[in-house]
Amino acid sequence: MSRIKAVIFDMDGVLIDAKEWHYEALNQALSHFGYEISRYDHLVTYDGLPTSKRLEMLSMEQGLPVNLHSFINELKQAYTMERVYLDCHPIFQHEYALSRLREEGYRLAVASNSIRKTVQLMMERSGLLPWLDFYLSNQDVTKGKPDPEIYQVAIGRLQLKPEECLVVEDNVNGIQAGRSAGACVMEVGSVYDVAYDNIKLQIGLYEKEYRGGGIK
Repeated sequence: MSRIKAVIFDMDGVLIDAKEWHYEALNQALSHFGYEISRYDHLVTYDGLPTSKRLEMLSMEQGLPVNLHSFINELKQAYTMERVYLDCHPIFQHEYALSRLREEGYRLAVASNSIRKTVQLMMERSGLLPWLDFYLSNQDVTKGKPDPEIYQVAIGRLQLKPEECLVVEDNVNGIQAGRSAGACVMEVGSVYDVAYDNIKLQIGLYEKEYRGGGIK
């Protein structure tokens, strides 16, 4: 039996190609008040962070009034939902990967910095929800990534040891969260790297390293 018993996926940039949706939706909401996040800052600083954290940073860096946070967040979520309904659809290689992994006995979960409503809708529209044991959102934890809490909660819910879980992540905040939780981490560059063969290859590499004594 494989030492890796579960795969925990990030969502945006891993299972759903939604990074641009979140970036554009937040800037659309911010534009009503004369603020924006540059693409450079988005890629270097804000990528992978919850919207609430991004707004806190904007208040510190650009003077965004704190009393606007709630309204801007609501606008951003509404704009994001519009994009999800328009552009979120099944990707065959993801459906194939999750169905094969599930057939082979792996437990599967999603741990996302997005809000619960967004995670549920994206998983439904992508056709991936039936393969998941559960999903977690930023509303299920106190601290979002890069804090390891969401992965610690997921691992606890799976009733597994951290080293028995493979976390699939695409950005520095999520990678840090997975590693800090003690899990094995697979780094991907885009949603198109999330394929059955790539996941099994990564699991095989961790198994080989474990048998060789590289992981205790």
